[in-house]
Amino acid sequence: PDIKIIPDLTRFTRLTAGVQLMRGLPIIDLHDSPLSGTGWILKRSMDIIGSLLGIILSFPIFVMIILAIRLTSKGPIYYKQTRMGLDGQAFHCLKFRTMKENAEEKTGAVFAQPDDHRTTMIGRYLRKTSLDELPQLLNVLRGEMSLVGPRPERPFFVDQFRLQIPGYMLRHKVKTGITGWAQVNGWRGNTSIAKRIECDLYYIQNWSAWLDIKILLLTIEEVFRGKNAY
Repeated sequence: PDIKIIPDLTRFTRLTAGVQLMRGLPIIDLHDSPLSGTGWILKRSMDIIGSLLGIILSFPIFVMIILAIRLTSKGPIYYKQTRMGLDGQAFHCLKFRTMKENAEEKTGAVFAQPDDHRTTMIGRYLRKTSLDELPQLLNVLRGEMSLVGPRPERPFFVDQFRLQIPGYMLRHKVKTGITGWAQVNGWRGNTSIAKRIECDLYYIQNWSAWLDIKILLLTIEEVFRGKNAY
């Protein structure tokens, strides 16, 4: 009788495994992602259209926030922070400035806390409503981020989390996002990193255009709730 072997790939992979042929030999992908080929084209198309619409529709809000920041505090309008994206590549993540100028010179890189004394008057409102994230639509349009995906993290924290949490770096198999499955499930801000990574890996394994749309709709509800946003 024919003998067939079922390999136990679950011991070696946290993402979807796949098989392809290379010169007639079967090659097993231990960390395959649905975000490749036509999936990548579809997602990138959604990002371009979505970010352009977002920039056009929110333009009046952009102007009002720029004026509010300029009139209430000294310093630049935008805050450029180095974050780690697809394949571990660093990029400048854009935000409206919500803290006093040079606020991290004394504290260093730390997670934001409730009633953070470093935030400006308008900055507290921008963080609570997540409007400080609006400039990241430009990151999406430039191809550095996606509308939906794991949230980008600073290299300083990535170096810590990759040693503490198994599978942490697998989240960099896709572009980081303005919002994600972890955020709409309440794991944002200073919450459990392990739970956040669990949600990120679930998103990568189960990606679909419909899942992205679902997350975007849930994000609207999450913004109004303002939970863990400070």
